[in-house]
Amino acid sequence: MFTVSRPGKTISQLLGFLLLVCLTTQAHANPRYAAIVIDAENGTVLHAANADASRYPASLTKMMTLYLLFDAMEQGRMSLNTAMPVSAHAASMPQTNIQLKKGDRLKVKDAIPALIVRSANDVAVVVAEALGGSESAFAKRMTAKARELKMYNTTFRNASGLPDSQQISTARDLATLSLRLMKDYPGYYHYFSTTSFTYKGKTYHSHNRMVQNAPGVDGMKTGYIRASGFNVATSALRDDRRVVGVVMGGKTAQSRDQHMASLIDRSIGRATQVARVTQVPAADRLVVRTRTVRQTVKQAPNTQPPQVPAADPLFHGDWAVQIGSFRMPEQARDRASDAARRLGDLAQARAAVTEVEISNRTLFRARLIGFEEKQAQNACQHLSRQGMDCLVVRL
Repeated sequence: MFTVSRPGKTISQLLGFLLLVCLTTQAHANPRYAAIVIDAENGTVLHAANADASRYPASLTKMMTLYLLFDAMEQGRMSLNTAMPVSAHAASMPQTNIQLKKGDRLKVKDAIPALIVRSANDVAVVVAEALGGSESAFAKRMTAKARELKMYNTTFRNASGLPDSQQISTARDLATLSLRLMKDYPGYYHYFSTTSFTYKGKTYHSHNRMVQNAPGVDGMKTGYIRASGFNVATSALRDDRRVVGVVMGGKTAQSRDQHMASLIDRSIGRATQVARVTQVPAADRLVVRTRTVRQTVKQAPNTQPPQVPAADPLFHGDWAVQIGSFRMPEQARDRASDAARRLGDLAQARAAVTEVEISNRTLFRARLIGFEEKQAQNACQHLSRQGMDCLVVRL
């Protein structure tokens, strides 16, 4: 039996489906096209087309530049007020840029929006030289970090994404990077929703129309060079369901954005259906002890305060495996429980949820705790082999 309770919505859904079919047909005729959409909560691939084919990342490269900058800030090697020198090489970078001059000094707090909003090539080189000594050395560090993040099909040769035949990636790898940016540095994710910024009296506006126009989209990055076509990495949260998508090789920015919006619509619907099918009954879920600790993180924290008291008998080691950060405690608890089940007898894993408040936003981190360092590394490797992203952290 087929019942139509909301005809207007059904027609709208049909039109959306037909648009998706049309866009997908056009996309497959484009040799530069690739796309992937992933459920950010559990890593399920909701859509994939040429996801592992080599493509030029263009300015999506700058997401890795930002990842390493955020890493330096977390380690205390950089802060928002760190002033980075501008070299002649950096000042020579072509458009797009913010017209830096040799001898200028650029603060990190200006570099971050310049990379995201303006996609400034001169700023990318400033950051690269500040962190790596030279852009080429920094590019090697970028590639090494890509391998560490399991982006096995990515090679970087520069920090900006300017044309280089050896600078390649895949839609899947760039989706992995997008997820890791959100999960590893949630305190900085809000920058990816920035739509404009002002530097030296001049205001720059974002190329990313998805953030401004697509329902639920709250960040990531666009990119374009002639060899790549129009690329975009997008994160969207709708109905408490977050997906991350990458589209590469668009013929125009508008058609790329339309295709990405259609993929998000369909993928969120599919993610909801998958969740209903695979939901574990409450009675069958692993019962875990949790401890909620509020941690206040100010802008550009240099250190992370301890999250659990060493005297608590629940914790036998001071290392943990972090599974991810979520908006709802139930999501974090279920994710931690799932990770503990996957480890089975491999480790005496204890699931825990910690509450953190970052930039006036409350998040819940799912962790497995009580490890020694080597145990935590082994556990994370085991989970990674099963497709679950994780990070080893010291409490």
